Amino acid sequence: MTAINLESTMPNDLSIEVRNMTFELEKILATDWADNDPFLTAFFNAMSISFPSGERNFIDSVRAYEDRITDPKLASEVKDFYQQEAIHSREHRKYNRLLCQQRGYDLAKLERVFLNRLESAKKNPRYTPRVNLAATVSAEHFTATFGENLLEERLIKSMPKPIAELWQWHSLEELEHKSVAFDVYNQIGGSYKMRASMMRFVIFFLFKDVFSVAVKMLRHDKQLWKWKTFKSFSKFLFSKDGFIRAHIPAYKAFFQQDFHPWEIDNSSLLKSWQEKLQPAVAVA
Repeated sequence: MTAINLESTMPNDLSIEVRNMTFELEKILATDWADNDPFLTAFFNAMSISFPSGERNFIDSVRAYEDRITDPKLASEVKDFYQQEAIHSREHRKYNRLLCQQRGYDLAKLERVFLNRLESAKKNPRYTPRVNLAATVSAEHFTATFGENLLEERLIKSMPKPIAELWQWHSLEELEHKSVAFDVYNQIGGSYKMRASMMRFVIFFLFKDVFSVAVKMLRHDKQLWKWKTFKSFSKFLFSKDGFIRAHIPAYKAFFQQDFHPWEIDNSSLLKSWQEKLQPAVAVA
């Protein structure tokens, strides 16, 4: 039987920094800002639509077990996690509102895709607070891996500065707090079986819903059935440096029974980007 870890496993030389960032995105969101590519732009914009409801749920899932945390270091990291996620949610609400104003999308209709998923899950009597936390653990592993790949420029090669800084800031903070929900899950004795099961659930429905929203955007922009869009979609997913190959190692690692997020050591990347983004933080 594996011993339950009751402490934070975040390396002592790393910390979570709450950055109260804000970004001027109004003009840039009217353009195909991601590599001048309609598909890539729609995919990342659809990810942004998912964040406010998702991050609110992440906070709630951890808060449900806040009184069970006995390690002061982990308790402090949880508070910082709440603040980071709340600011992410605030900035992506602004992003999403401006995006829909600029491009004529129906924000309520796009958000409803993700809200319906959460509401449907929570109506299931088997979807307990513990299951919800396991889902957060899975989603947080995905966002940290996604953030790492974005910071290493595997997913997008070129972004204008205002929106580049937003995605880099968000990615950096996902790396900083990547172990918090996992450590809380371990604290309450969460099982490997539930964690692995929820990862399959989360990945399937997250991609289904993100691509559904991206398709709605591309259809609105009259880009859906263009050959360029199909080529970009295929390259993004299946190329040598594409999304699937970039994420498979971390996805497979998650299914090891003794896995922990900091076994994937991206601390050097994290520290590098903390320094790179410091000027933007200073003027925020």
